Amino acid sequence: MRETLFNWLAPYIDGARCLDLFAGSGVLGFEAVSRGAASAVLVERDAAAAAALADLAGRLATDAVSIERTDALSYLGGTPRAHDIVFVDPPFADGVEARVLDALAHGWLTPHALVYVESARDAPPPAAPWQVYKSGTTRQVSYKLIRYAG
Repeated sequence: MRETLFNWLAPYIDGARCLDLFAGSGVLGFEAVSRGAASAVLVERDAAAAAALADLAGRLATDAVSIERTDALSYLGGTPRAHDIVFVDPPFADGVEARVLDALAHGWLTPHALVYVESARDAPPPAAPWQVYKSGTTRQVSYKLIRYAG
């Protein structure tokens, strides 16, 4: 899935400002920077995971990656800063996807931003005004690149 995602993003990644919500291992944010994104903010609520992300960013000696140790919805409740690409891969059981997308629509996206969303295969597609740009599925996961058309 990651290879497909970055193939989709190839025309848009150079110089992009990225936001990786629910960062976990940070693989999407770090990969974006390694492929030419100008910056990536990695949001992770788990203290140990956030510390590991900060350690990795330090070992890579990159100032293009910043770590925010907080909950994604709390982060989105702060002062919006527009991003070109946003990664949304929440724990499926949390049921936060719609709330995250709603929050993103309020100042967190540049006019032509792309949002990558992973969800359970049987999850409904994002509601209007979100539009699916590209999508795919595996046995258990639905992954989509969407745009806000509001």
